[in-house]
Parts: sequence; structure tokens; C-alpha cells
Amino acid sequence: MTEFPIWRIRPAGADDADALSLVAAATFLESFAGLVDGAGIVAHCLKQHSAENYRKYLANGARAWLAEVEPGHAPVGYALLCRPELELAGEGDLELKRIYLFSRFQGSMMAGTMMRIVREAAATSHSRLLLGVKNDNHRALAFYAKHGFETIGTRTFDVGGKTYDDFVLALNLAN
Repeated sequence: MTEFPIWRIRPAGADDADALSLVAAATFLESFAGLVDGAGIVAHCLKQHSAENYRKYLANGARAWLAEVEPGHAPVGYALLCRPELELAGEGDLELKRIYLFSRFQGSMMAGTMMRIVREAAATSHSRLLLGVKNDNHRALAFYAKHGFETIGTRTFDVGGKTYDDFVLALNLAN
């Protein structure tokens, strides 16, 4: 069994925008290198995962969390909840815009704990949690299914000017 370091998941604020940007770009690159166009990944990360973009999300009411490990609270994952940007969203929905964790920490309890924290935060004032996931990301799809998400549709997702197919998943929070 792999031994994992001491870790925590904590709320992130505007002062954490640099850490959010760094871990966001790094986990996106790790997740999609070799699966998605490399130049597209770079362009996507420079635009979508800039510190300024995270400051804007947080200023507009989004909530974020950082997963950190010792020593020194190094960021190894994060989650971001925001107003839905998905076309399939309806009244009472919230979007899990991003949830990523470096692969070397995915066998720990961090991912499940982060999902629990996100679900609890969403359930306080929303009836459904939505997210988009690449349609051939089987590991992520299995993780979301394990946590009760179901496919409700599809969308195309732009990564640096190239489009890819996503599933849109939903979790009923009323249960």
C-alpha cells in the first residue's frame, strides 16, 4: 500500500489565485497530455487557468478549495464551484467547473473528501450539481458515477481552438 503524506483540503480565496492557477494548469496538463493537442493545452491553460481568471471567478461568487500536502502546504489539487456555464443548466443548478488532483494522490482519500466537501457546499442552496467531462475519460467517469452523477447530455469543449466531446453529468442534491 502506498503511503501518502499529511494533507488537508481548505477553502481558497482571492489570495490563493496564484496557487489555484499553478495547480490548475499543472493538473490539466498532466490529465490531458497525449490525449489532447499540446498547443491547445498550452493556449487553454494560459487563458482559462490564469490567476486573474480565478480572481474573477471568486469575485463573482464562485467557491474554491485547495488540496495541499506537507511539507509547506504544496497545492496538489483543487475544486471550483460556480454559476452554471453549461447550456443544460436549469433553475437551482450549480456547476462543478473543475475538480482535479495530481494522479499520484488519486489513490488516497483526498478525491473523495474533496467531492464530499463540494457536494455539501452545493447542497446548502442548490438542487443539482452539474459538470462536464471528456467523453473518453473513463477514470473520471467512473469516479463521478461512484459519487452518483448521471449523464444528462453532451457538449463540445474548446481547448485552445480545438473542440472535443464531453458528457454533461448531473447529481441530484435533494437526496
